[in-house]
Formats: sequence, structure tokens, C-alpha cells
Amino acid sequence: MEGNELHGEQGEEPGAGAWQRLSAYSYLSAPERLEYIAVMRVFCGTLLADLSIPDVLAKLSRAGGAGAVIDAETLTARLEQLVRWGNLLRSTHTVRAMSIAEYQRSRSRYQLTKLGERVQRDADEVLAGADAAREVSSELLALVDRGLREIVASATAPGGADPQQALERISTLFVQFAEFAESVRDFYAYLGQVLARYDLDGAEYQGFKELLLDYVEAITEDVSFRAPRIAAHLDALWPRLPELLARVDGHAAGIGALADGLPETRVQRSRGRDLADWEGLRDWFTDTGGHEHGPLHGSQVDQLRDATLRALQSLLANAKRMLRSASGEMSRRKDLLRLAAWFDAAEPAEAHDLAVAAFGLYGARHLGVAPDPDQTVPAYVSWWTGPVVDVPVALRERGSRAPRGRAAAAEDHAEQKRRLMAAAREEAEARRAAADELRSASGRFDQVRLGAPAMRLLLELLTAALGNAQLHKSDTGDQGGNAPDGFLLDGAHASDADLGIRLTAWRTPGRHTVLRSADGDLTADDLTLAVEHVSAVQGPSAVQGPSAVQSDSAPAAAEEASA
Repeated sequence: MEGNELHGEQGEEPGAGAWQRLSAYSYLSAPERLEYIAVMRVFCGTLLADLSIPDVLAKLSRAGGAGAVIDAETLTARLEQLVRWGNLLRSTHTVRAMSIAEYQRSRSRYQLTKLGERVQRDADEVLAGADAAREVSSELLALVDRGLREIVASATAPGGADPQQALERISTLFVQFAEFAESVRDFYAYLGQVLARYDLDGAEYQGFKELLLDYVEAITEDVSFRAPRIAAHLDALWPRLPELLARVDGHAAGIGALADGLPETRVQRSRGRDLADWEGLRDWFTDTGGHEHGPLHGSQVDQLRDATLRALQSLLANAKRMLRSASGEMSRRKDLLRLAAWFDAAEPAEAHDLAVAAFGLYGARHLGVAPDPDQTVPAYVSWWTGPVVDVPVALRERGSRAPRGRAAAAEDHAEQKRRLMAAAREEAEARRAAADELRSASGRFDQVRLGAPAMRLLLELLTAALGNAQLHKSDTGDQGGNAPDGFLLDGAHASDADLGIRLTAWRTPGRHTVLRSADGDLTADDLTLAVEHVSAVQGPSAVQGPSAVQSDSAPAAAEEASA
């Protein structure tokens, strides 16, 4: 079933129908499944009969088992749930009662649905023989061969086949083929389940070896012998098959006529009456390409040969295991099952002794791992729910803190040091070149365009200078009009002795200093900048802090720098 059919959108009829059909299996996995199965077996034991709650209670009581203890109220809830799942229907039976109490007991009657009957029948079949080895009905393959030969002979005879005889042969043929194919699938499923075990002892191995070498080989040879003959019969019949089916339908339409009169009614015809049934029969014996989109390729005969080969390979794997067991590598399955039985029958104290004797699992031991000192755990907290303590790997795996093996050699960082030193030299060269560029451009910043490194160095020095400066209000402005509003900057300078450069800034109202660079332009309002050369002995090797240089001497220094 396709996924879009099963999970169709709301309002889609195919998806809703598929969901309702799958709901009929819900009672098999419900917690009260034994009670549901007992109720469904009561209904499956009748044909076209509706049962009331007292009738079902009586039958459950006679049958015994899980359904014998159900009371009327619980049974009513179970029956209503089965109705919602689609396994039962409420009956339209007319109730005849002599009293109100009798009417209340008999008014709710239920009957089995087709889907519910089929689900329960399949469930009983699985419960009855799921683990049994089913014998392959290989004699039916010869009957299928004979039946096809007779159908081909009658279809190619003058006047065509007799419809009644053709119908009987077709019905018999498909019943025989269905039984044979089902027995083959069940047997190989059982065989795969057994051969998946890798704990076969000598007796089991001997039995399955004879089974494979004799029984499976006989089945494969019989199928390989009959399959080409059946395929030849089908090839001879195929051109005449539509005419033969039409003649049979004209003679006995059966329930198929109901589909013509009632289009909304779905009809499932007997096997062999439709061309699709014949296509499935042909695909079983011949590779017609009908499985090219499926998980398997080839005909069922080819798959049968492959399954037999895989079974032989599994048998050889068990043989190798048994040969290895002679050297001590044997399975402990039986010993473990015996030990599990001892645990199941032991008291708690005895179970602890068994665990110690079998696995060496003694009581909890202190591993010497200190808990987190910041986390206090009360004594009543169980170690199941308590905080986890990180245990070192060596202690967890070997029970020892001692290191093992040789100590790892010290990592050589010489190459990394060389790369870092080269990068530092390149950065120092770039800063020295930027300092030279700033000294040459001092006094004419608005006329030159600085490089990106020079601009970064200038902004670094300007930031340090403004951070070192102190803004104060003077009593009177100077004669040159430098501070008409009475505010002055003191100590607005910064220097880098390693680069031999010094930046001085002072406040000049009305002046706009434009700093141009490759990364963009910066305009400093009411500010004048001057860069001069300093020697290493004139200051520290880092950017200097505030000094006692007065701002009224800054213009003179700027004029000297400009000159």
C-alpha cells in the first residue's frame, strides 16, 4: 500500500478506508487483547447470527479462559469498542420482550463484519501454527502442470473449450497453486528463522543438514523440473486467454454480475476469473519483468533457488562455528538459560550470591574520586538519581591511576615560533613606515592622502592624546582668538618612543582639520594636529600619559613643525 493512500489527506476516501481497515487490527494489540479475542471467537463461531450481551456472556462462560470472568458492564464496553474499530456491527434485529428488563437486556445486539471475521480468522491461524514447520505440498505442482495442459488442450480444440469444464479446471488449478505457493512461503520462512540461530548443537545441526540436503533439494529439483513445462503451457494459452475468460463469464457470471448492477458495491471474484490472477501465476514461474520496481527481481522460481543457496550458506556458517567450538569457542546459550532459570527461582539474597559467583559482581566499592565540593548531596539521595561524578578513563577502565606506556614527546613549536616572529617583524616594519609617513605629512594633512597603516597609527595616537588631555575653562581667551569661549586642552599629546613619533593636539575653534586616507576621510572640528620626531631617550617606550605641557605652547610647536 502506498504511503499517500494510507495517510491520505482529510476527505480522501481511499485513505479513510485504509485507516478504517487497519483499525480492525487494534484489538490484537490492546491491553485487554485476550478478552477481545475471546469475544471475537464467539462471533466467528456463528454464521449470519446476531448476539445480545446475555448470549455472549453465556457462550464466554461455557468456553472458559480469559472471557469467562467478564461481567455485563465490561462486555458492553468491549463490544462498543469493537464496533468503533469496525469488527462488529449493531444488528437491526427486532426485539420482542415481555418486560422492560428483558427489553433492556436484549435491545443491544451485535453481528460480525466481513473484515472482523477475516482478521480473527488470520489471527487464529497465526496463533495455532506460527512456529510449526509446514510441509510443502509439492504434489500440487504436478496437478497444476496437468491442469494447465488440459486447459490448453480444450482451448485449442475445434469449437473452443466447454465453459463449464473450463470453469471447473480453472478454479481447481488456482486452488492447488495457491495452496502450493503458501506452503512454500511458510516453509522457507520457518527455515530462515531456524538457520538464523548460531547456537545449534550437534543433534540439531545433523537434523537440519539432512533436511536441507534431502527435503529442500527435492523441492528445488521438483520446481526446477516443472517450472519450464508450466511456463510453456502458459505461453501457449496466453493468446487465447481473454477469449476463454470471456466465454466462462458469459456462461456463469456469478457474483460479478452484481458489480454491473450496483457500481458502488465492491466484488472480489474467485481466483482465476480475472486476467490479473493469470499474470500473477505467470510471474511465479517466468521472469516477465513485472517486479522491476519491487524489492526483488526475477520469478519466484529464481528466488526459490536463491533462498536454497542462502540456506546452505547459513548451514555452512553453523558448521564452521561447531568446528571452532572444539577449540573452546563454543556457545554459552544453554548455560545462560540455566543461569536465568536459577535467578528466576532464587530469593533476593540468593540472587545476589548467584551474581557474585557467576559474574564477580561484588558490592559497590569506593573508587577514591572526590565529589564536587560546591555540591552537597544528602545521605538519603539514591545513586540512581544523584549527581554524576566524572571518573578518569584510566580508573574507570583499569581501576588504576598509574599512567601506562611511554610519556608523549614534547611538541615542537619551532616552526610556529618562526612564523610568529616573521609576522611580528612585518608588523613592526609596517608601523615604522607608517610613522615616517606621518612625520612627512605633518602640517599638511589636508593636502596629502595617507595610507591605511598610517591612518590607523594616527588614529591610535589621537585616541591616546585625547584620553590624556584635560579640558578646563580659562578666565579669558588668548589674543590669537584660540579659545574665545574660554575652553582649553591641557596635555593633549601622545608619543611612541619605539617609532620616534609624537602627536600633539590643541583646540582651535573654527578650524576643520581633514584627514584623508585610502580607507576614507575624517574631519576633526575645532582641532589642530601636529606630528614631530622624538628620540628614544625623551620618553618611555609606550604611549605616554598626561604631561605638564601647556596648551598655549602647542601653537608654537605646531608652527615649528610646519616650518
